[in-house]
Amino acid sequence: MFGLPGECSCPECSADDFDPQRLINELVAAAGDLVESEDPLDAELAGAAFVSIGEAAGEAFEEALVGGFIPQFEARASTEAIAMLLAIGSVTEGRVRRAASAATERLVAAGVPQPRWAAELNEPVTLTDCWRLVDTQETASMLTCLFRRAGRSHTVVINVNHGDCGAADEILLFPMDQLATTLEMIQADTRDSGVEITKEALDPAELRWQVETALDARAVHDSDERELGTADAPGDDDDLPGYRTLAALMRARISVLPASSKPPAAHGAGDGRDAGRTVVEMLAQLAGNGGSPFGALAPMLPRGRATVATLPAKRKKSDGVALVYQIKVQLRGAKPPIWRRLEVPADINLARLHTIIQVAFDWYDGHLHVFQTPYGEFGVADAELGHRAEAPVTLEQVAPHVRSKIRYTYDFGDDWEHDILVEKVLDRDETASCPRCTGGRRAAPPEDCGGIWGYADLMEVLADPAHPEHEDKLEWLGLDDAEQFDPAGFDAAEVTKALSHLH
Repeated sequence: MFGLPGECSCPECSADDFDPQRLINELVAAAGDLVESEDPLDAELAGAAFVSIGEAAGEAFEEALVGGFIPQFEARASTEAIAMLLAIGSVTEGRVRRAASAATERLVAAGVPQPRWAAELNEPVTLTDCWRLVDTQETASMLTCLFRRAGRSHTVVINVNHGDCGAADEILLFPMDQLATTLEMIQADTRDSGVEITKEALDPAELRWQVETALDARAVHDSDERELGTADAPGDDDDLPGYRTLAALMRARISVLPASSKPPAAHGAGDGRDAGRTVVEMLAQLAGNGGSPFGALAPMLPRGRATVATLPAKRKKSDGVALVYQIKVQLRGAKPPIWRRLEVPADINLARLHTIIQVAFDWYDGHLHVFQTPYGEFGVADAELGHRAEAPVTLEQVAPHVRSKIRYTYDFGDDWEHDILVEKVLDRDETASCPRCTGGRRAAPPEDCGGIWGYADLMEVLADPAHPEHEDKLEWLGLDDAEQFDPAGFDAAEVTKALSHLH
């Protein structure tokens, strides 16, 4: 968060000893960008990002804030420290908020300047329009709410999946002036797909009940995933506010709304239909991010047949030269994270993208693969698998916006799943090679090692010379010594060099 380097420096992900003073200093230094911001919403997002990291620790994190972080920020006695205190106080309540406010007041009384947005942050946030949009089958819905403060306004949209216990799928943040256009596009696209959407106004109490129900259901699922060790690490979206951040922001926002007279919904109390998601989730796609791990999922119809959104038209010559996509390709389930940041032409076809990913992850292209997108699945054409030909389809067709996501799966036995996120759209630089690799982390697992779980087992065997399979694994890898395999090894320049040899 706050633009710190993308790699995680926690003890699990690095060999460095954890230094709390260094962490405090880095947070305060990084808050310099926050001080220069014009919009107090940035402070709320920063505070929500910080608070969301410790949400799994519960009361232990609250104690760490009150007894550790807040006093340490106050001790720095700087405008950046005040920015951190204000950010934390804006999205917390109770003793944490009181402690942050008291520390801020003492620093201000001592003459430490506040950020220029501090006064605006203290202005009340008002909720004006609240809506619930739902498809006629009630398999998914969207909660939309418009917030205003001191002349600024923005909209929050929550996608709710009724087939998943009514849990929140994705939270999206819009400038107010973009929402009306986006909703019009949704209405038109869904009508073309034969799906009707109804829209109902909600009073603040009902909105709070609906939002709390969706967030609580998602929290139960995330907690279950953490216990199973399958939860994604926070912060995967780099400088983009992700689900955890926006959930923390929404909890703070709705906490001041009147409570509903309805009792809290029991988890899983929805209709329980396993109907999947409908095209109502195209809102997420149009906003730049699909409301699922790989974009808007295709809704399931009777007999298991999926209907998908219509594939957008391919770029024409008259449209001009395609821009460049900066994409992050991350191997799902890898801990510590394994990922590559690549720059590719936006109009690259999926067959070519497949080859680039193979090179970037040092795969050997010896197995089947598929791209899973809101517009269907693309790979080697196979009617039985439902895969359409990938060569005629371009990346910008299936991932048309910043924050669009698709998934790439390689080897249907080991199931190496990669999330592909469009991070930025860049102007084409004729002096730079393209495709190229501009960042990444860690070596990819050896092919055919049994998937992400098999890789974890392999690492344990290699780390233990006394393990009965130690020598066999070395022989299988073609190594004389386990130290010859460096799981942390990665060189972006070497990947770019390998990509330059592609024809």
